[in-house]
Amino acid sequence: MKLLAAAVASLPLPTATVQYGDDALRSGTVRLPASKGPFPVAVLIHGGCWTRGYATRKSFEPLADALAKRGIAVWNIEYSQIGDPGAGWPGTFQDVAKAIDYLPVLAKKYSFDLKRITFVGHSAGAHLALWAASRTQLGSPWGNATTIKPRSVVVIDGPGSLAPFVGMDAMVCGKPVIAPFMGGTPADQPERYRIASPADHLPLGMRQLIVEGELGPLMKSYVAAAKASGDPTEELVPAGADHFDIIVPSTSNGSKVVDFIASHAFAK
Repeated sequence: MKLLAAAVASLPLPTATVQYGDDALRSGTVRLPASKGPFPVAVLIHGGCWTRGYATRKSFEPLADALAKRGIAVWNIEYSQIGDPGAGWPGTFQDVAKAIDYLPVLAKKYSFDLKRITFVGHSAGAHLALWAASRTQLGSPWGNATTIKPRSVVVIDGPGSLAPFVGMDAMVCGKPVIAPFMGGTPADQPERYRIASPADHLPLGMRQLIVEGELGPLMKSYVAAAKASGDPTEELVPAGADHFDIIVPSTSNGSKVVDFIASHAFAK
């Protein structure tokens, strides 16, 4: 965490901060490469136990800056978390969907190539990135014929489904977070959990890039299911990785993650 904080403090300002929703919370930062576009685009979705006070999009700015230096435009989004007005079910999911659906507006100004998109999430944001990638499987109101479908989704040390994580969330996050996030337990709200769990919507029909850190053991069943579904699935398991060094590009493991995304996320 100290390395991450230092990395954030030393960053140049983003190209722009743009509001995609009704208030400053529903916003994101844009970082552009120094070269001329059109650029492939990475949508970054930070983690933080789905709960205010753990993390914001700033935690993903070092990765955003590193990807921009590799020729990838970045839309690093903020969204409501438990403790924010309107957060949880369905508000947080609506925020993520709205931020992604704002890409065509951004493309007009920032030369985004909407045929080359990847969603990148860390921790709780990995779950949200997978969920966003599954929207085309869900139908109205979550997806339709115009829903943006990425070429790939990058899952950095986070769960692919919610129900199996209930109970373990208290150990990882220090308190129960999933039931408050979803407005009940899986037994209370089975349909919400079904919609919110990407593992229930495989295959996603795209390349899945999986980075395992400390939560790797919790990801194994999802990775196996993704492979069994027929989705092209590639794994990176950096030696001795923890939950945070993999998103700090100045570390050896963080550098490997940047290379993994840059070399695999936009391949056909």
